[in-house]
Amino acid sequence: MKLGFVINPLAGIGGAVALKGSDGESIVEQALIKGAKPKAQVRAMQAMQQIQASPKAVSICTASDTMGEEVLNALDLPCEVVYQSAEYSSASDTKKAIRQFVEQQVDLIVFAGGDGTARDVLDVLSSELNSSIPVIGIPAGVKIHSAVYAVSPVRAGELINLLLSGEPMSVHDSQVMDLDENAFREGRVNARCYGYLPVPVDDTRMQLIKQGGLNHHDISVQDIAADIIETMAKDVYYLIGSGSTTAEIMSQLSLENTLLGIDIVYNQRLLQSDVDERSILKTIQDKPAKIVVTTIGGQGHVFGRGNQQLSAEVIRQVGRENIIIIATNEKLRSLDKRPMISDTGDVELDRQLSGLYQVVTGYQQKTLYKLN
Repeated sequence: MKLGFVINPLAGIGGAVALKGSDGESIVEQALIKGAKPKAQVRAMQAMQQIQASPKAVSICTASDTMGEEVLNALDLPCEVVYQSAEYSSASDTKKAIRQFVEQQVDLIVFAGGDGTARDVLDVLSSELNSSIPVIGIPAGVKIHSAVYAVSPVRAGELINLLLSGEPMSVHDSQVMDLDENAFREGRVNARCYGYLPVPVDDTRMQLIKQGGLNHHDISVQDIAADIIETMAKDVYYLIGSGSTTAEIMSQLSLENTLLGIDIVYNQRLLQSDVDERSILKTIQDKPAKIVVTTIGGQGHVFGRGNQQLSAEVIRQVGRENIIIIATNEKLRSLDKRPMISDTGDVELDRQLSGLYQVVTGYQQKTLYKLN
């Protein structure tokens, strides 16, 4: 089997520093100035280290340096560099690598990035070359609404491994979605479908399209917010996650809300708005804190989708016992019995976070639901 493997090394760089995306040179520059560190290679490595096939069973075409070659060399996976990337890669480099994969007649394209990267792949495979090569996305970006991504890097690796082992698997066309990042930073969600890419059918490993607006004006959301406010402890820092469900808490407290960011509330007052990872760690250092997050309807992600400010280091400092998950029963039902997902980028932490949670689903009402 012949794979094409490429990484967008700058994917997700704006997440932990609260820039809500990585599209555009100016955003990347801002992220680096703020101290952001690229993590796409780490997440790509988490996926590719799952590969257990013998060298004879797979050949891998890739791009040079940070766009694939370095990860494969580190894992001792034999590869052929078919595209020499620029020193500072861009969307153009991703597209050129994909064109080379098509020319090399690969059987499967594996790419690490976010929704912007998925659009780059779509532009070449669908719009330009009309190719039907199936793809698997390794989630490494901030915005990951597209259904061409696995639910986590490890699950992506498992799926690749199944295909390499000869497991028969159906393929279907899945949506490539993307947001307007400028609107996103202003708290507006403008998402649209740009097209479709063929992906393996695997409901446990491939993510579904995010379902937004599930009863977010319903009385149940108001009840959830009332419950959280009533149980807020004195002198505890509350990290209020993104989303319309958590926004209701801020609304009932009459506090300004960052719909698509993280706010810190202390004694029911707004302490900081739209904070990044560094600000969170500085504020809560050695002090009691809790994280309030909701699950993404239809997908199930609690961590790792649009809230990278709540990094592995932040979550460890707060502690598993201080994570509060809120969701309407409709949201939980939209998961169709699939577990909630933590994709922090730290596999060991995700394992530690696994288990049953008492999800707040109403006023003085909790529902036991499994994570991971």
